[in-house]
Amino acid sequence: MHKKKPSAEQKQQNKKEDSKFYPIILSQTEDQKTTSFIRGYKQFWPFLKPYWFMAVLGILLTIPVGALDAVIAAFLKPFMDNVMIEQQKSFADYVPLVIIGFTLVQGTFIYLSSIVNGYVGGKISLSIRTKLYKKLLTFETRFFDVNNSGSVIFRFFNDADQASAGLIANIKLFLTKFFSSVSLVCVLVYNSWQLTLVALGVLVFLILPLRIVRKRIKKIISRSVVGNTQLITLYNETTQGNRVIKAFGLSDLMFRQFKAKADFLFDIGIKLVRDTNWLSPVMHLVSSIGVAGVLYFGVQLILNGTITSGAFVSFLAALIMLYTPIKTIGNNFISVQQALLALDRIYELLDAKSFEDEANDKDKLVLPTIKDGIEFKDVHFSYTKEREILKGISFKVAMGKKIALVGNSGGGKTTVCSLIPRLYEVDSGSVLIDGHDVRDYTLDSLRSQIAVVFQDSFLFQGTIRHNITCAKPDATDEEIHEALKNSYLDEFVKGLPNGLDTVIGERGVSLSGGQKQRLSIARALIRNAPLVILDEATSALDNKSEKVVQKALDTLMKGRTTIVIAHRLSTIRDADTILVINDGLVVESGTHDELLAKNGVYAGLYMSQFKNKEQEERDEAELKSLEESMRAEKVKA
Repeated sequence: MHKKKPSAEQKQQNKKEDSKFYPIILSQTEDQKTTSFIRGYKQFWPFLKPYWFMAVLGILLTIPVGALDAVIAAFLKPFMDNVMIEQQKSFADYVPLVIIGFTLVQGTFIYLSSIVNGYVGGKISLSIRTKLYKKLLTFETRFFDVNNSGSVIFRFFNDADQASAGLIANIKLFLTKFFSSVSLVCVLVYNSWQLTLVALGVLVFLILPLRIVRKRIKKIISRSVVGNTQLITLYNETTQGNRVIKAFGLSDLMFRQFKAKADFLFDIGIKLVRDTNWLSPVMHLVSSIGVAGVLYFGVQLILNGTITSGAFVSFLAALIMLYTPIKTIGNNFISVQQALLALDRIYELLDAKSFEDEANDKDKLVLPTIKDGIEFKDVHFSYTKEREILKGISFKVAMGKKIALVGNSGGGKTTVCSLIPRLYEVDSGSVLIDGHDVRDYTLDSLRSQIAVVFQDSFLFQGTIRHNITCAKPDATDEEIHEALKNSYLDEFVKGLPNGLDTVIGERGVSLSGGQKQRLSIARALIRNAPLVILDEATSALDNKSEKVVQKALDTLMKGRTTIVIAHRLSTIRDADTILVINDGLVVESGTHDELLAKNGVYAGLYMSQFKNKEQEERDEAELKSLEESMRAEKVKA
């Protein structure tokens, strides 16, 4: 049965879907591919390159560490032949001293190489974290919508250390054992090439166990990553949502979730031990077979006079030194695989594409100010491929005008506001400022012309001063105090022991909801941008706080182009144009009176949501007028 060919319209739709920008979803499962050693170290080289001199120095320091093992083993041959057999006591006087001397030298080089390699590893870890954080700042908002915090934080902390420390430690270990092995093999060959074939021949039996472990470890480590990222996310939810947890009595539920995830990690750890630690006994068995073979054939060679007893003892000592790291190769192999997989996850983040990567290229235009206005032209947008939020929305905003966006929840109002400063990228259509697509401007210059006050007033850990001046780092004290005054926060700040330098805690935990929002308004005021976007800036406040914040917002909106999503009737009624947005389309537009006269969607919305608010506002105004009249009569009396 032949498949039906897609029509021209379907092809066009598919092409349109392919052109949309959807961010990478970080791998969470066993789908992560196993990384080869060569590819892993190629990925590692850019981080190692700036510190190549110190890395080479570390390598040079490891050469004597490995080579001196062979020297000690080699000295056993003349010691046995001259002292034990030929009874030359003078030779016995200085050989032990020479061995002790070599061991002291070896210990010195081990110490120095550890310092150098520790420095290089620390620098590389810092470099990885720096690049990850810089990359993190370039990701558009949609990336954080589809990836949980645990996945990102795990790469930032765990993977950065594991990749750098794991690979540096194993490079050091490999080079040390490489030079040691080469030197020891030379001792083996020098003493008896026949026994060398026996000793090294058994090592071929290690190939299959290593391949089996390599396949198993990838799945186990990937599952461990999933568990750890979920645990980190749970920690974040516990700290950020502690009030909800306490208020709804969710402590037992959260603990059960934690226990389940912790038990899952424990089970994964046990599985890792069970599925990989059998490698160590195999290594011991192979080593034992090698030693047994050498002992058996070695006796024959001694009896035949092919080698001396001293050569045999020297050979046996060198062989044991050579087999010692082989016995621990299982643990080292696991460590290398963990480091390589961590490096792969790091590059998954570093290689992820974002439209902000090229947002400040030299060929972009600089937006010095906004002169003409804003226009949405047939804009389509979707957060996921399954559902389109904006369906060809079009409208214009002239400079100096106030535009209010109203409509049903989920209709696309916040999305419209988010597209202007390019928090998200449109799927198709254009958002224009002064006749140019916002994508034509550098991102820095575009966002410098916009001040945003969100419903969730995010504040940074730090001082009040820091939370204001982050919008304008070169702001003077006079500008800061003016912003505080216009946001009705100056008296509150003056009453604080440390004033502007008061630490407000993580997310402004020490402030009330109204104070947080006014601080956000002060941050927007000091930016002095020509365009202001207010996204439900007072919806989460009580009536008393809302009135104070509204005064601050009125100051912020004065003389500026404003796009506002609001539930307050006075704000909507005073707008130059009201846009009614439902299901991703502008279904009505006009002034308050014009839309009421149409008796359409806005009129229905007004009757259901705003009429009671209007009556409340009238009652409050009448009550205030009555209170003022009573005070005036008391004064006269």
